Amino acid sequence: MNTRSNSTSHDAMQAWEDFIEEQVYPAPHEKAAEDYRNYDNPARETVREFYRQNHGHQTLDFVQEKRNEFLGLNRRRMSVFEALDFLNTLVDDSDPDIELDQLQHLLQTSESIRADGHEDWFVLTGLVHDLGKVLCLYGEPQWAVVGDTFPVGCRFDEGIIYHEFFKENTDAIRPEYNSRLGIYEEHCGLKNVLMSWGHDEYLYHVMRPYLPEPALYMIRYHSFYAWHREGAYDWLCDDHDREMLTHVKRFNPYDLYSKCPQPPDWQKLRPYYTDLIQKYLPAELSF
Repeated sequence: MNTRSNSTSHDAMQAWEDFIEEQVYPAPHEKAAEDYRNYDNPARETVREFYRQNHGHQTLDFVQEKRNEFLGLNRRRMSVFEALDFLNTLVDDSDPDIELDQLQHLLQTSESIRADGHEDWFVLTGLVHDLGKVLCLYGEPQWAVVGDTFPVGCRFDEGIIYHEFFKENTDAIRPEYNSRLGIYEEHCGLKNVLMSWGHDEYLYHVMRPYLPEPALYMIRYHSFYAWHREGAYDWLCDDHDREMLTHVKRFNPYDLYSKCPQPPDWQKLRPYYTDLIQKYLPAELSF
């Protein structure tokens, strides 16, 4: 057992819990922290069915196929505002917490970050972190776009939500993929690990030329709950991943706990975000 790594993971997790309690914990007498990500009793029945399909279909071959299909970023060019307009029609079937459209979720996230006085690139990350869900614009099913992410090509860790549905995944019975490391080497670094396909990985490649590295880690791994919440997969991480994990944990409470039924006023906020987008991003992005 790697005692130092376990201690580091515990300390990082405790720091994350303290951060939630002190800065972004839900207000007293309102929705409690334990009521978020309630997969035992989700608000919508679509959640379990979503994860049954997601866990059954996300194989290594599927991931490689989708990377080849989409990471050329040659589908279309559009502005951030065009992408936001599309997301205004989308409700995430994997999310057990809320039924607001995605634009409202992004604004709630970014405005919470802004209210706490964080860096402007962090605020922008809150606004754009789910733009990869434009994959649905190309007819992709939601189970191939949203939801928790996890490595493929190695054993599916029990820290992944609805782990029981992996029994329908053909990779689960392939010996070369059914060990702790699978096709990878110890501490190879997450940059060398293939993640389940979805909006996180897709948007990471869209934004890679423009945003600082902490923002890119937030985008790429914000749905990797088995890592940043359950403490799994440290055996695949290198020291740089562990350093960046601090930033992913810093982002996660805003993504999770800023969800509330009251929508922000986009028309009032749009001038601020217009200037912020222009500071970091080109007029059009390649999707």
